[in-house]
Amino acid sequence: MIMQQYLKNIVIVGGGTAGWMTAAALSSLLEPRDVTITVVESDTIGTVGVGEATIPDILAFNQMLGINEAEFMAATDATFKLGIEFVGWGRADSRYFHPFGQHGADMRGIDFHQYWMRSRLDGNPALIDAYSLCAVAAQADRFALPDPNPRSVRSQLRYAYHFDATRYARFLRHYAEARGVRRVEGIVRNVRQATDAEAIAGLDLVDGRAVDGDFFFDCTGFRALLTANTLGVGYDDWSHWLPCDRALAVPSAHTGPLPPYTRSTARTAGWQWRIPTQRRIGNGHIYSSAFLSDDAAADILLAGLEGPALGDPRQLRFTAGCRQRFWTGNCIAIGLAAGFLEPLESTSIYLIQEGISRFISLFPAAPIPDIVRTEYNRHMRTEFEQVRDFIILHYCATERDDSAFWNHCRTMPLPDTLNHKIALFRETGRIFRYEEELFARPSWVAVMLGQGIVPSTCDPIVATLPSGDVAHSLMSMQRAIHTAAEQMPTHQQFVAHYCAAQAA
Repeated sequence: MIMQQYLKNIVIVGGGTAGWMTAAALSSLLEPRDVTITVVESDTIGTVGVGEATIPDILAFNQMLGINEAEFMAATDATFKLGIEFVGWGRADSRYFHPFGQHGADMRGIDFHQYWMRSRLDGNPALIDAYSLCAVAAQADRFALPDPNPRSVRSQLRYAYHFDATRYARFLRHYAEARGVRRVEGIVRNVRQATDAEAIAGLDLVDGRAVDGDFFFDCTGFRALLTANTLGVGYDDWSHWLPCDRALAVPSAHTGPLPPYTRSTARTAGWQWRIPTQRRIGNGHIYSSAFLSDDAAADILLAGLEGPALGDPRQLRFTAGCRQRFWTGNCIAIGLAAGFLEPLESTSIYLIQEGISRFISLFPAAPIPDIVRTEYNRHMRTEFEQVRDFIILHYCATERDDSAFWNHCRTMPLPDTLNHKIALFRETGRIFRYEEELFARPSWVAVMLGQGIVPSTCDPIVATLPSGDVAHSLMSMQRAIHTAAEQMPTHQQFVAHYCAAQAA
């Protein structure tokens, strides 16, 4: 009979969004009688707050925890998000929408955008946004939950959330502690390594207490206290592709309707975000210090606010990139300790979620097999690289030549993987998804077309179809989408009703 050994004591170092997402997920699956889960954090050490905008994958995470959506939204000041509007990226006067849902409907096994490109060649002036229910509803400030009936146009809706990241961490802390997670308030003075130099034995706190464990999660942010400082794991710097290295963030007051989308506006040397939660607007300016001073960046941020600032801008410095290993010995880096990719496509919380989910899917026995670590590191590296390429696309595919920053981005060498995707789409209009890639075909199509990469032809099979048949199909889709959007309540009405029903 084989005697199996299991992890008995898991320690999460650092709280915030990364730490409490990890604690909540593990506590939802592991019984306290089997595994002790401890979060070590200090109220005196601030958290960055990785962002307030998410992508639809967050729904699966909350559902795994069994969280009631309306309760979560009321607790975190959440609103709904149907996608991202990009302003000034392809050209200074351009704008386009990256929706979460699909464009139109595929026909005869051929992607919808091929039919749209055929209609454009025939003189159809409508942008591809007009065939996305998410885009049309977002621009009208309307929202409704998806219809489970696949025959309904509203079944095409996909959504995520905007929320207060600090409130979300607090919400998950209550969830985790109710399921037996122990919180230790304290500052780490020393990290003790085991006999094996690539393993951690425990923590010594400033007040003299010791916290031992079998397995550790490094959620200490950019400090990467366990992963970098103790285990010596290196960092791959991607700033030659993503030159922005600073951010300024400030909240502002609401001034109008509650939009169900994030807005990203390109600036002189970076971009500015607008993220609406129930009580305020989250704003930030991501920029490159090589092309813009901190004072000028603050002026641009404050000048671009739609309402009065509710505080002073707070600065964050970073280097785009990721750890050379995410799982070393008995320690996994999660969140900012694992790497940082600017939140242009709201992927920060997703990468936390994916790091946790992949660990759960590979949950190891003790001792930990090397192949498990290898597979985890392979997968997370691929995730970071694929997100990296998608973000780079927004910078490199631009016609802007009005600043040194945009000239640099337009002419910089690209990763081979991204070069291949761009070339394939430019020549054939084809997009393929590789290795469980996060961003599916509609996302790549939205950004490629929005940034001005338009194929000169369409699918040869679609090209042979009667133009009248193609035009009729697209007109029917466009009419159905606009009718469905008009029948939705406003986003503000829906959120107020949804959260009020929970409070009652």
